[in-house]
Amino acid sequence: MDVDGLAQRLGDDDLVVLDCRHILTDPKAGEAMHAAGHIPGAFHAHVDRDLSGPVGRTTGRHPLPDADAFRATASRWGVDAATQVVAYDDKGGIWAARAWWLFRDFGHRAVAVLDGGLPAWVAAGHPLSTEAPRRAPRRFEGRPLHMPTVTTWDMTTRAPRRLFDARAPERYRGDTEPIDPVGGHIRGAVNMPTGGNLGEDGRFLSRVALRAKYEKVLAGLPAREAAVYCGSGVTAPHDILAMEHAGLPGAALYPGSWSEWIRNPLRPVARGDE
Repeated sequence: MDVDGLAQRLGDDDLVVLDCRHILTDPKAGEAMHAAGHIPGAFHAHVDRDLSGPVGRTTGRHPLPDADAFRATASRWGVDAATQVVAYDDKGGIWAARAWWLFRDFGHRAVAVLDGGLPAWVAAGHPLSTEAPRRAPRRFEGRPLHMPTVTTWDMTTRAPRRLFDARAPERYRGDTEPIDPVGGHIRGAVNMPTGGNLGEDGRFLSRVALRAKYEKVLAGLPAREAAVYCGSGVTAPHDILAMEHAGLPGAALYPGSWSEWIRNPLRPVARGDE
Protein backbone atom coordinates (compact mmCIF):
# COMPACT_ATOMS: atom_id res chain seq x y z
CA MET A 1 0.00 0.00 0.00
CA ASP A 2 1.27 3.48 -0.79
CA VAL A 3 1.21 6.37 1.68
CA ASP A 4 -1.53 8.32 -0.05
CA GLY A 5 -3.76 5.27 -0.12
CA LEU A 6 -3.24 4.79 3.61
CA ALA A 7 -3.87 8.48 4.32
CA GLN A 8 -7.23 8.22 2.58
CA ARG A 9 -8.25 5.30 4.77
CA LEU A 10 -7.12 6.61 8.16
CA GLY A 11 -10.03 6.55 10.57
CA ASP A 12 -11.82 3.64 8.86
CA ASP A 13 -13.41 1.26 11.34
CA ASP A 14 -11.91 -1.68 9.48
CA LEU A 15 -8.31 -0.46 9.38
CA VAL A 16 -5.52 -1.27 11.84
CA VAL A 17 -2.05 0.25 11.40
CA LEU A 18 0.99 -1.35 13.07
CA ASP A 19 4.24 0.47 13.79
CA CYS A 20 6.94 -2.24 13.65
CA ARG A 21 10.02 -0.09 14.14
CA HIS A 22 12.76 -1.99 15.95
CA ILE A 23 16.48 -2.03 16.73
CA LEU A 24 17.94 -5.46 17.47
CA THR A 25 20.53 -4.11 19.88
CA ASP A 26 18.02 -1.90 21.75
CA PRO A 27 14.68 -3.68 22.32
CA LYS A 28 13.14 -0.57 23.90
CA ALA A 29 13.90 1.70 20.95
CA GLY A 30 10.82 0.86 18.89
CA GLU A 31 8.44 1.75 21.68
CA ALA A 32 10.30 5.01 22.29
CA MET A 33 10.15 5.94 18.62
CA HIS A 34 6.44 5.14 18.53
CA ALA A 35 5.81 7.33 21.58
CA ALA A 36 7.75 10.20 19.99
CA GLY A 37 5.63 10.17 16.84
CA HIS A 38 3.74 7.62 14.77
CA ILE A 39 1.13 7.42 12.04
CA PRO A 40 -2.14 8.45 13.73
CA GLY A 41 -3.91 5.51 15.32
CA ALA A 42 -1.00 3.10 14.87
CA PHE A 43 -0.29 0.47 17.52
CA HIS A 44 3.29 -0.47 18.26
CA ALA A 45 3.98 -4.10 17.30
CA HIS A 46 7.03 -5.20 19.27
CA VAL A 47 9.17 -7.60 17.27
CA ASP A 48 10.32 -9.51 20.36
CA ARG A 49 7.07 -9.65 22.34
CA ASP A 50 4.23 -9.37 19.81
CA LEU A 51 5.67 -10.87 16.64
CA SER A 52 7.82 -13.60 18.23
CA GLY A 53 7.58 -16.26 20.92
CA PRO A 54 9.88 -17.03 23.86
CA VAL A 55 13.39 -18.17 23.01
CA GLY A 56 14.03 -21.83 23.80
CA ARG A 57 17.15 -23.93 24.25
CA THR A 58 17.18 -25.08 20.63
CA THR A 59 15.39 -22.19 18.90
CA GLY A 60 16.67 -19.16 17.07
CA ARG A 61 16.43 -15.65 18.48
CA HIS A 62 12.88 -15.00 17.27
CA PRO A 63 10.70 -18.13 17.23
CA LEU A 64 7.25 -17.84 15.75
CA PRO A 65 4.70 -16.81 18.39
CA ASP A 66 2.35 -19.29 20.00
CA ALA A 67 -0.92 -19.36 18.06
CA ASP A 68 -3.11 -18.44 21.03
CA ALA A 69 -0.74 -15.65 22.05
CA PHE A 70 -0.77 -14.11 18.56
CA ARG A 71 -4.54 -14.40 18.31
CA ALA A 72 -4.82 -12.56 21.63
CA THR A 73 -2.42 -9.85 20.46
CA ALA A 74 -4.23 -9.33 17.15
CA SER A 75 -7.55 -9.22 19.01
CA ARG A 76 -6.17 -6.57 21.37
CA TRP A 77 -5.19 -4.48 18.35
CA GLY A 78 -8.79 -4.72 17.13
CA VAL A 79 -8.22 -7.07 14.20
CA ASP A 80 -10.93 -9.43 12.99
CA ALA A 81 -11.70 -11.09 9.65
CA ALA A 82 -12.97 -7.79 8.17
CA THR A 83 -9.93 -5.71 9.12
CA GLN A 84 -7.32 -4.37 6.72
CA VAL A 85 -3.93 -4.44 8.46
CA VAL A 86 -1.12 -2.14 7.29
CA ALA A 87 2.34 -2.54 8.82
CA TYR A 88 5.22 -0.09 8.52
CA ASP A 89 8.69 0.65 9.84
CA ASP A 90 11.51 3.03 8.95
CA LYS A 91 13.80 0.49 7.25
CA GLY A 92 12.11 -0.27 3.96
CA GLY A 93 9.74 -2.82 5.45
CA ILE A 94 12.22 -5.34 6.85
CA TRP A 95 10.45 -5.45 10.23
CA ALA A 96 6.95 -4.83 8.89
CA ALA A 97 7.30 -7.83 6.58
CA ARG A 98 7.34 -10.08 9.66
CA ALA A 99 3.88 -8.81 10.63
CA TRP A 100 2.73 -9.27 7.02
CA TRP A 101 3.97 -12.87 6.98
CA LEU A 102 2.41 -13.73 10.34
CA PHE A 103 -1.04 -12.47 9.39
CA ARG A 104 -0.80 -14.30 6.08
CA ASP A 105 0.27 -17.44 7.92
CA PHE A 106 -2.85 -17.13 10.07
CA GLY A 107 -4.97 -16.99 6.92
CA HIS A 108 -5.57 -13.22 7.02
CA ARG A 109 -5.01 -11.95 3.49
CA ALA A 110 -6.07 -8.33 4.09
CA VAL A 111 -2.60 -7.25 5.20
CA ALA A 112 -0.07 -4.98 3.51
CA VAL A 113 3.29 -3.34 4.09
CA LEU A 114 3.41 0.43 3.69
CA ASP A 115 5.71 1.04 0.72
CA GLY A 116 8.49 3.38 1.79
CA GLY A 117 7.38 3.23 5.40
CA LEU A 118 7.48 6.16 7.77
CA PRO A 119 10.07 8.15 5.75
CA ALA A 120 7.74 8.12 2.73
CA TRP A 121 4.78 9.08 4.96
CA VAL A 122 6.65 12.08 6.36
CA ALA A 123 8.07 13.09 2.96
CA ALA A 124 4.53 13.19 1.56
CA GLY A 125 3.55 15.70 4.26
CA HIS A 126 1.25 13.40 6.21
CA PRO A 127 0.91 13.99 9.95
CA LEU A 128 2.34 12.15 12.93
CA SER A 129 0.73 11.70 16.32
CA THR A 130 1.95 11.12 19.86
CA GLU A 131 -1.46 10.03 21.14
CA ALA A 132 -1.91 6.45 22.29
CA PRO A 133 -4.11 4.49 19.87
CA ARG A 134 -7.69 3.86 20.97
CA ARG A 135 -9.61 1.02 19.42
CA ALA A 136 -12.02 -1.53 20.84
CA PRO A 137 -10.72 -5.12 20.80
CA ARG A 138 -12.15 -7.54 18.26
CA ARG A 139 -11.98 -11.30 17.97
CA PHE A 140 -9.22 -12.58 15.71
CA GLU A 141 -9.79 -16.24 14.90
CA GLY A 142 -7.04 -16.94 12.39
CA ARG A 143 -5.17 -20.23 12.46
CA PRO A 144 -1.53 -20.71 11.41
CA LEU A 145 0.10 -22.90 8.76
CA HIS A 146 -1.23 -21.07 5.70
CA MET A 147 2.31 -20.13 4.64
CA PRO A 148 5.02 -22.69 3.83
CA THR A 149 7.90 -23.17 6.24
CA VAL A 150 10.91 -25.44 6.56
CA THR A 151 12.40 -26.70 9.80
CA THR A 152 15.99 -27.40 10.75
CA TRP A 153 15.19 -31.08 10.29
CA ASP A 154 14.03 -30.33 6.75
CA MET A 155 17.22 -28.42 6.10
CA THR A 156 19.33 -31.44 7.02
CA THR A 157 17.22 -34.15 5.37
CA ARG A 158 15.31 -32.68 2.44
CA ALA A 159 16.70 -29.22 1.92
CA PRO A 160 14.94 -26.85 -0.51
CA ARG A 161 16.36 -26.75 -4.02
CA ARG A 162 17.07 -23.03 -3.67
CA LEU A 163 18.02 -21.41 -0.38
CA PHE A 164 18.26 -17.65 -0.02
CA ASP A 165 20.09 -15.80 2.75
CA ALA A 166 18.43 -12.39 3.27
CA ARG A 167 21.16 -10.86 5.44
CA ALA A 168 23.65 -8.19 4.40
CA PRO A 169 26.55 -9.48 2.27
CA GLU A 170 29.16 -8.99 4.97
CA ARG A 171 27.19 -11.16 7.39
CA TYR A 172 26.53 -13.76 4.70
CA ARG A 173 30.25 -14.01 3.98
CA GLY A 174 31.14 -14.07 7.67
CA ASP A 175 33.31 -10.95 7.38
CA THR A 176 31.51 -9.62 10.43
CA GLU A 177 28.82 -10.92 12.75
CA PRO A 178 27.50 -8.30 15.18
CA ILE A 179 24.68 -10.38 16.65
CA ASP A 180 25.21 -14.13 16.53
CA PRO A 181 28.22 -15.99 17.99
CA VAL A 182 29.16 -17.62 14.66
CA GLY A 183 29.60 -15.93 11.30
CA GLY A 184 28.99 -17.30 7.83
CA HIS A 185 26.05 -18.92 6.07
CA ILE A 186 24.38 -22.24 5.37
CA ARG A 187 26.26 -24.05 2.63
CA GLY A 188 24.57 -23.69 -0.74
CA ALA A 189 22.64 -20.53 0.16
CA VAL A 190 22.55 -17.65 -2.30
CA ASN A 191 22.81 -14.18 -0.81
CA MET A 192 19.66 -12.16 -1.56
CA PRO A 193 19.90 -9.24 0.90
CA THR A 194 16.68 -7.45 1.71
CA GLY A 195 18.22 -4.14 0.71
CA GLY A 196 18.36 -5.41 -2.86
CA ASN A 197 14.55 -5.40 -2.99
CA LEU A 198 14.46 -1.62 -2.62
CA GLY A 199 15.28 1.39 -4.70
CA GLU A 200 17.22 4.42 -3.51
CA ASP A 201 13.96 5.94 -2.28
CA GLY A 202 13.38 3.05 0.14
CA ARG A 203 10.42 1.73 -1.84
CA PHE A 204 10.16 -1.69 -3.42
CA LEU A 205 11.54 -2.06 -6.91
CA SER A 206 9.03 -2.52 -9.71
CA ARG A 207 7.38 -5.90 -10.19
CA VAL A 208 9.30 -6.32 -13.44
CA ALA A 209 12.67 -5.61 -11.80
CA LEU A 210 11.97 -7.89 -8.86
CA ARG A 211 10.78 -10.70 -11.08
CA ALA A 212 13.90 -10.52 -13.23
CA LYS A 213 16.13 -10.48 -10.16
CA TYR A 214 14.55 -13.54 -8.54
CA GLU A 215 13.97 -15.50 -11.73
CA LYS A 216 17.69 -15.23 -12.43
CA VAL A 217 18.62 -17.01 -9.19
CA LEU A 218 15.69 -19.43 -9.31
CA ALA A 219 17.11 -20.58 -12.64
CA GLY A 220 13.88 -22.04 -13.93
CA LEU A 221 12.63 -23.42 -10.61
CA PRO A 222 9.26 -22.25 -9.24
CA ALA A 223 9.37 -20.12 -6.11
CA ARG A 224 7.78 -22.95 -4.12
CA GLU A 225 11.10 -24.81 -4.47
CA ALA A 226 12.87 -22.02 -2.55
CA ALA A 227 13.24 -21.16 1.13
CA VAL A 228 14.52 -18.00 2.76
CA TYR A 229 16.35 -17.41 6.02
CA CYS A 230 18.03 -14.50 7.79
CA GLY A 231 19.52 -14.12 11.26
CA SER A 232 16.42 -15.13 13.19
CA GLY A 233 13.52 -15.42 10.75
CA VAL A 234 12.32 -11.83 11.19
CA THR A 235 13.63 -10.05 8.09
CA ALA A 236 13.56 -13.03 5.67
CA PRO A 237 9.82 -12.44 4.97
CA HIS A 238 10.91 -9.29 3.12
CA ASP A 239 12.30 -11.52 0.34
CA ILE A 240 9.13 -13.63 0.40
CA LEU A 241 7.02 -10.48 0.09
CA ALA A 242 9.20 -9.20 -2.75
CA MET A 243 8.81 -12.47 -4.62
CA GLU A 244 5.06 -12.47 -4.13
CA HIS A 245 4.90 -8.84 -5.29
CA ALA A 246 6.79 -9.95 -8.40
CA GLY A 247 4.28 -12.73 -9.10
CA LEU A 248 6.49 -15.49 -7.69
CA PRO A 249 4.57 -16.77 -4.65
CA GLY A 250 5.19 -19.88 -2.60
CA ALA A 251 8.71 -19.51 -1.15
CA ALA A 252 9.04 -20.99 2.31
CA LEU A 253 10.37 -19.34 5.45
CA TYR A 254 12.99 -21.03 7.63
CA PRO A 255 11.76 -19.55 10.93
CA GLY A 256 14.74 -20.64 13.02
CA SER A 257 17.18 -19.22 10.49
CA TRP A 258 20.90 -18.77 11.13
CA SER A 259 20.61 -18.33 14.90
CA GLU A 260 18.91 -21.74 15.20
CA TRP A 261 21.16 -23.43 12.66
CA ILE A 262 24.31 -22.62 14.64
CA ARG A 263 22.88 -23.97 17.92
CA ASN A 264 24.44 -27.28 16.95
CA PRO A 265 28.17 -26.93 16.17
CA LEU A 266 28.03 -30.07 14.01
CA ARG A 267 25.92 -28.33 11.38
CA PRO A 268 28.14 -27.16 8.54
CA VAL A 269 28.99 -23.48 8.14
CA ALA A 270 30.26 -21.84 4.97
CA ARG A 271 32.17 -18.58 4.72
CA GLY A 272 33.11 -16.20 1.98
CA ASP A 273 31.27 -16.76 -1.29
CA GLU A 274 31.32 -20.56 -1.19
